Amino acid sequence: MSTSFRHRNLPRLLLQAREAVMAHTRPGLRAHGLSDQQWRVLRVLGEHGVVETGRVAREAYILGPSLTGVLTRMERDGLIRRARDATDQRRTVVEATDQGRRLVDTLSHSIEAHYAWMEKSLGKEKLGQLYGLLDELIALEEPA
Repeated sequence: MSTSFRHRNLPRLLLQAREAVMAHTRPGLRAHGLSDQQWRVLRVLGEHGVVETGRVAREAYILGPSLTGVLTRMERDGLIRRARDATDQRRTVVEATDQGRRLVDTLSHSIEAHYAWMEKSLGKEKLGQLYGLLDELIALEEPA
């Protein structure tokens, strides 16, 4: 069977690029006992502080049922704490503990160093173009 695709496999290329970048990040995560998903949660909390669980799920790209397990393990390990939202008791908010914040601070240095290396290797303009093109693609493909 032969198919005549005219374009390269964009989803595969995006996954390949993700894996290439994560190959530099994962060893540091594993050294601290973190999974990719746990890091994404900590990154969201490091950027925003106290966050409603639905927003964590959206920004960390973790489906609700999976997020529940991830948060349970992170809470058990002392990285996060969950509480009812003071303004809406139906909602749950999450925040990093002191231990979780220290981990974000520690890991952010090596991650930012890798981004600086990418910027130096590609050039500031090209990296900016890459970010811009990815933002445009995301906006283009988002449901109306």
